[in-house]
Amino acid sequence: MSQTVVLGEADLTFGDVVAVARGGARVELSATALKALAEGRAVVERLAAAPTPAYGISTGFGALATRHIDPEMRAQLQRSLIRSHAAGMGPLVEPEVIRALTLMRLKTLATGHTGVRPVVAETMAALLNSGITPAVREFGSLGCSGDLAPLSHVALVLMGEGEVVGADGVSAVPAGPVLAEHGIEPVELAPKEGLALINGTDGMLGMLILALGDLTELVKTADISAAMSVEALLGTDKVFRAELHAIRPHPGQAASAANLLKVLDGSPIMESHREPNECTRVQDAYSLRCAPQVAGATRDTMAHAATVAERELASIIDNPVVLLADGRVESNGNFHGAPVALVLDFLAIAAADLGSIAERRTDRMLDVARSHGLPPFLADDPGVDSGLMIAQYTQAALVSENKRLAVPASVDSIPSSAMQEDHVSMGWSAARKLRTAVDNLRRILSVELVAAARALELRAPLKPAAGTAAAVRALRDAGVGGPGPDRFLSPELRAAEDAVKSGAVVAAVETAVGPLN
Repeated sequence: MSQTVVLGEADLTFGDVVAVARGGARVELSATALKALAEGRAVVERLAAAPTPAYGISTGFGALATRHIDPEMRAQLQRSLIRSHAAGMGPLVEPEVIRALTLMRLKTLATGHTGVRPVVAETMAALLNSGITPAVREFGSLGCSGDLAPLSHVALVLMGEGEVVGADGVSAVPAGPVLAEHGIEPVELAPKEGLALINGTDGMLGMLILALGDLTELVKTADISAAMSVEALLGTDKVFRAELHAIRPHPGQAASAANLLKVLDGSPIMESHREPNECTRVQDAYSLRCAPQVAGATRDTMAHAATVAERELASIIDNPVVLLADGRVESNGNFHGAPVALVLDFLAIAAADLGSIAERRTDRMLDVARSHGLPPFLADDPGVDSGLMIAQYTQAALVSENKRLAVPASVDSIPSSAMQEDHVSMGWSAARKLRTAVDNLRRILSVELVAAARALELRAPLKPAAGTAAAVRALRDAGVGGPGPDRFLSPELRAAEDAVKSGAVVAAVETAVGPLN
C-alpha cells in the first residue's frame, strides 16, 4: 500500500488505524514528533538523576511503588517489568488487532508525554513497517492499568525477546532472529520506558475502531436484507415513509428507513399488492414493520461509541505522564478502560438485537403459514427437499451465541495487584467478545440474504426492485445458487458471508440505487 500515516502532525483518524491495521500502510514520525520525544525524555532524565524518588522512574511499580531503585538496577527494572508482564495465555490474537494496538501506543509515545527516547518510537515504527507482528495471547488483560499483558508482549519484541507471528500467520516464532533478518536493532529500555510501553487502552480501542468499521457496512447490509425480506413477504413499504420517522426523530431510525425506501423503490412485487384492492393485511409483523427502529438504534449506538473512540484516540494514556508545559511527571488514572469498555459492551448488545430481528424475518419466509404463498422452507419439492430449513438452524445458533456475548464484561471487575488495582474495566474482554459478535452478525445477515434472494426469485414472474435485484445478482455472482433441489449448502452460505465481508453486496446495491446512509 502506498499510503503513509505520519504521526505528530494531524490527529490520527479511524481511517488511519484501519489503513495500518488491515492495509499495511507505512508509519512515519514527523520532525515535530521527534522534537517532542526529545523534550519529554529530557524531563525523565532530569528526574532520574534527582535524589527524590519519582514513580516509575526510580521506584518499583504498582503495589511495589514504595521501593526506591538504585541507578545501576534501573535497566534491570525495566527488563523485569516487561518480562514478567508478558504473561498472556491462549490462542494468538489476530495480526490486525496487534497492528492497531502497536500504532496507537506509538501515537501516544510520539507526543513526548510518555518520556521515552526517540529510538524507542523509531523501533516500534520499524516493526510496523517491516510487517513484523508480535505474538500476543488472548488472555491476560483486565483493561486496567490499560492492556498491560498484550502491550508487554509487544514491548518484549522491541527488546529482541519474546515471539512474533510466523510467516504462516498462525504460529509463533522467536523474535530475535526475525528482527535481525530485517536489520532492526533491539532496544535496551531506559528508566520510565517500560511503563510507557504498556500503560494504555490501545488494544481495546483498536478493536473498537475496527468493529465500528465493520458495523458501518453491516448496518447497510441489514437494511438491504430487511428490504429484500419485506418485499419477498409481500409486506408494505408505507411504514418507511419519512414523515412517520420525523415524528420520532432518532437519526439512525430515519437513515435506515430512507435506505429501505431507496432499495425498494419501483418494485413490481410491491406494486402487485398495493392497497386498497389487493392488500388485505392491516399491519406487517414487527420484524418487518420495525426494521428501521431496530437497525436505527444500532446506528445511534454506533454513533455514541464512535464519539467515545474519537476522544480516546485523541487522548494521551500513560502513568505517570510527562506534562511538557512545566516539566512535571504526575501519576493519574487515565489508563482505566471504563469509557471504552462500556461502549464495547453496548455494541455487543446492539449486534445481538440486529441479528435477532433478521433471524425472525428468515423464519417467517420459511414458514408456509406466514410466508404468503412461498413453498415450505423455500424447498423445491417440500418433503423430498428440506430447502433452507437447517440454514435457519445455523442462523438461530448464531443468534443465541450473540445473546450470550451480549452479557456485559465491564460489570465484572476483579481485583488484582494486591488490591492496588481493586477495580478494573475488563475492556479487553469486552472487545474480544464484540469481535466474535460482529463476525456472527455478518453470518446471520448472510443467511437472511440467501433466504430472501431465493424467496424473491420464487415470486417470479413478478420482478423485484432494482436495489434488491442487484443484491440477488451479487449473491449469484459470488456462487450462491438460486432455487432448486437440495444441495451441499454450507459452501453457499460461506460464499454469501464472503460477499458481505468484501462489500460486494452493498456495492452492487449502491451502484443500482445510489449511496446508502
